[in-house]
Amino acid sequence: MFAIKAKPRDKSAKLDALRKSGEIPAVFYGAGKETTSISVPFIDFKKVWRDAGESSAVKVEVPGGAVDALIHEVQVDPITEEPVHVDFIVIDMKKKIRVNVPLVFEGISDAVKTGIGNLVKVLHEIEVEALPADLPHDLVVDISKLKTLEDTVVVSDIALPSGVVAITLGTEVVASVVAQVEEKEEAPEPVDLSAIEVEKKGKKEEEGAEGAPAEENAEAK
Repeated sequence: MFAIKAKPRDKSAKLDALRKSGEIPAVFYGAGKETTSISVPFIDFKKVWRDAGESSAVKVEVPGGAVDALIHEVQVDPITEEPVHVDFIVIDMKKKIRVNVPLVFEGISDAVKTGIGNLVKVLHEIEVEALPADLPHDLVVDISKLKTLEDTVVVSDIALPSGVVAITLGTEVVASVVAQVEEKEEAPEPVDLSAIEVEKKGKKEEEGAEGAPAEENAEAK
């Protein structure tokens, strides 16, 4: 099980100063626990977040005890994309819970390899139910089954660890292959030179007509 050490956090503490010191402001709540403000080490959290994701249980160790939780929500900086705040949701390790688990696509599809089609990833995660200790970090989708344009991978094709049950319908399509469509370059439309000549001619005649009165006035003088 993943674990991370946390410190109690004063709600009046300046968050920017806390982040500059190498800590990330966070909270935990749920399962009868009051919302508690804490902070976790930036480097340690990034490692746990990478390895546990948001579907594996994490033991948050605080002075005087620990809580079992899931990384529920992570706010990131829009520019650096680094975590700036974390919500941990406390869970009961003895009760089954439902979470969305990300999918990882592996294998080689003959339909894609031979160039007859392109891989389409319809789902990127599925909902499962299990005890927190049995929850997987991710689930592997084998796309080697996709040999023709008619083949598909559905949820029931995904191998689930012991104790894990899919909540997403087994008939839901996870991946498929669509035929490649060649983009044809459209030939440029031929230019109608006669139309251009007529337009130029009309313009000259118009200019001549506009200049006529001026010439007549000059002769009158």
